[in-house]
Amino acid sequence: MFKMLNPRRFYHAVGRKKFWEFILLAVFILFFYGPLLNMVMLAFANEYSVPHILPEQWGFKWWGYIFQQQSLVTSMIQSFVVAIITTAVSMLLCIPAAFSIARFKYPGRKLFMLSFLLTNAFPKLGIYTSIAVLFYKYNLMGTYVGVVLIHMINSMMFMVWLPASAFRSVHRQQEEAARDVGAGPIRTFFKVTLPMAMPGISVATLYTFLGSMEEAQGTMLVGMGRIQTMPVAMYGIVLDSSAVQIGAVFAILLIIPSVVMIFAMRKYIGPEAISGGFKMK
Repeated sequence: MFKMLNPRRFYHAVGRKKFWEFILLAVFILFFYGPLLNMVMLAFANEYSVPHILPEQWGFKWWGYIFQQQSLVTSMIQSFVVAIITTAVSMLLCIPAAFSIARFKYPGRKLFMLSFLLTNAFPKLGIYTSIAVLFYKYNLMGTYVGVVLIHMINSMMFMVWLPASAFRSVHRQQEEAARDVGAGPIRTFFKVTLPMAMPGISVATLYTFLGSMEEAQGTMLVGMGRIQTMPVAMYGIVLDSSAVQIGAVFAILLIIPSVVMIFAMRKYIGPEAISGGFKMK
């Protein structure tokens, strides 16, 4: 067995180039998946101390602790409520805007699209601070409306650019064929255009939901501690060095919805759908 795993024998067997490719791949996997595996390990560690590589005792002690804390359970519920509302309102406002950008030529259209990029081109903390000044004026600080608006600002680019690209990919001949058989403009949109653009809209919806689930800075600033989502609660957990297992459990609970949605929509997620949405035409 040792001879089979001997580095020199392996080096001569696969060749120099393949050997270094294997080493680089192994380093990348260790660097990328190492923290994730460590987090999973800590989540199921009842007892763990730093000198040990593996937990001294395995179990679900800290999982029970999480669900016994009303404040942490409330933060989970608030995360899902804010993410669902943000996604629904973003779709309601941005899909018509995306359709307009895709189908109509008017002055300032590209500048309008570029404006959505500006919110992601600068440090967000400065943008959030400027927005907070306005929110104070309109009594939106510490409210669900203010938090949802902050989350929507982060999602506007995805919810406009990706659906706009999807609408551009729908051939007008298909819409004209539907109108030739008696379908009106509204029925044509909902029966032909929207279903064919749904893959791009689905990807945008996924990005919006996941982005809302992980948004923390804006929620902390605008929520003023009254609205605590899971990422905000994570800050308090991480600052407590004695609660490393609690942070690991909470991190997994935050990741699970993302993994489920990505798996459910995996056929829509690809280089073509994503890169096509970032073309300004």
